[in-house]
Amino acid sequence: MANAWRKEKSSPLLSSRSLLLLFPLTLLLVFFFYISRSSKPNPNFTKELTFKTPFRFRSIQPFDCFKCPQGHPVIANVVEGVRYPFLYSLADFGSLPDKPHKNIVRMLKGKGFRKPDISVTIQEVLEKLRQQSGGEDGGYIVDVGANVGMATFAASAMGFKVLAFEPVFENLQRICDGVFLNRVGDLVTLFEAAASDRLGNITFHKLVGRLDNSAVSATGAKMAFKSNEEIELQVRSIPLDEVIPESEEVILLKIDVQGWEYHVLRGASKLLSRTRGKAPYLIYEEDERLLQASNSSAKEIREFLSGMGYQQCTQHGTDAHCTK
Repeated sequence: MANAWRKEKSSPLLSSRSLLLLFPLTLLLVFFFYISRSSKPNPNFTKELTFKTPFRFRSIQPFDCFKCPQGHPVIANVVEGVRYPFLYSLADFGSLPDKPHKNIVRMLKGKGFRKPDISVTIQEVLEKLRQQSGGEDGGYIVDVGANVGMATFAASAMGFKVLAFEPVFENLQRICDGVFLNRVGDLVTLFEAAASDRLGNITFHKLVGRLDNSAVSATGAKMAFKSNEEIELQVRSIPLDEVIPESEEVILLKIDVQGWEYHVLRGASKLLSRTRGKAPYLIYEEDERLLQASNSSAKEIREFLSGMGYQQCTQHGTDAHCTK
């Protein structure tokens, strides 16, 4: 009779058993509520990351990161050793678990992303230029051969506006990641193009598995990584003079294009011919092997720059720094 009484008696509403069943159900409802909310655009988030076009462009429109398929996974780390820190997206895990990417290993050890020299150089130069101008930050930084954005974000972390040129789609994804992560959509304008001396299309050579060594010259692209597979693709080419109005101030022009520097400089003749005090500080890669692969030379570049009024050039490793 005791067992029969237990079956007929209703259990309390808030018994321990009921609570145990209610808890996972509540979590499930919260999860579905969150999913339904996150599937709708957040107007505040969109507003925060709206890209602003700094001025009307004549021959090309900026690359739209909102329409770019998201690279994944997105795991970011702070770049080490820079005075003005910024984040970089680590999408390359390497070969797990045997050979993880070196920067993934560094992150697991609590270390920052290994600093690229260009990031430190850009911030040091801009700090000096800022002091010379009395602390004013007006004008643009132009990053040609932006790659994954190490110079772009070094500059935007200091509050400078940047025009970045990069033709490789995988690199554009990394830059878009950095724009979101560093909240610099109002400072960085990105162009899917290779800067050159002609408006049109150009054959570009991309190396599989390398984000940092694509080039216009097939020889230049494979010079350091001969074992990597090479892919040809057509990319848009545009002279800087076609993009940057004469009315806009340019503080610094950085060029790193694996030997195509001479052609980029020729396409920026109007910009470079500006008078002293208005012409940009110039940083470009001067690697004789890469230049010869693109049928130019360091001597040819120096002579061209001299004709533009750039009489003071100093060597910093494989980079040249020039001013008027």
